[in-house]
Amino acid sequence: MTADKRVSDVIDDFQRRGVYGFERSHLEETLSTSPAAGGKALTRLAAKGRVKRILKDFYAILPVEYSAQGMIPADWFIDDLMRSLAMPYYIGLQSAAALYGAAHQQIQQVQIVTPRQVRGIERPGLSIRFFCKQEFGATPLQSHKGHGGMIPVSTPEATAFDLIRYASQIGGLDAVITVLAELVEAMAPEKLADVAASESELAQVQRLGWLLDYLNQSPLADALHAALPANRATLPRTRIDPAGGFAGRARNRWKIIENAQPQSDL
Repeated sequence: MTADKRVSDVIDDFQRRGVYGFERSHLEETLSTSPAAGGKALTRLAAKGRVKRILKDFYAILPVEYSAQGMIPADWFIDDLMRSLAMPYYIGLQSAAALYGAAHQQIQQVQIVTPRQVRGIERPGLSIRFFCKQEFGATPLQSHKGHGGMIPVSTPEATAFDLIRYASQIGGLDAVITVLAELVEAMAPEKLADVAASESELAQVQRLGWLLDYLNQSPLADALHAALPANRATLPRTRIDPAGGFAGRARNRWKIIENAQPQSDL
């Protein structure tokens, strides 16, 4: 049996077991073959469109029905990929919001939050962007069923805070409020207050609260306001757009300097 046939058989077995991402070393261990022989066989199978290299030593398996697209959806292999990187993660931001029904602003990118910096992945038909979060471990998560198994996703309330935190990296306040306007349907006031209680950046609580008032989401905004420090008079004046100037009024209960007026695409 040729090396290509042996490698192809193992890949077929992976696929039958619902595994669509694998490390080259795992394949070589399964076959008890040399790295050189395994590498050459993978190169030939990649040329035939049977596998796709995602990273140097990580490959995705392409079923026949995806050969034309040249890539499978990321949720088919994302858990295996992050395990190969030995990196905790969760699906976040606009990618998480879309799973909760806030899909008006479609993005052709998978947004993942990690505790350390990870370089983004760009391949034809695939875009994965990583966001580093220092307080990663404090983020409430829930499991979502992906094609390849259960994957961790930030809760709707935690997603809202991440949208605020990384606003400048995902299209600004207009993009945030467009997603938030739909995400609020999945959010609960008491859960939002719980997330706020563990939030170390008070400015993010103020910004999210102001945006919720802006969207006339009083139950959510009131719950968030109740989570602010008891002495509200000590709240610092905070710009709704951190990149903007200090011009604008702050005559609101959040002490937000209204230096921008976000516009939703809805």
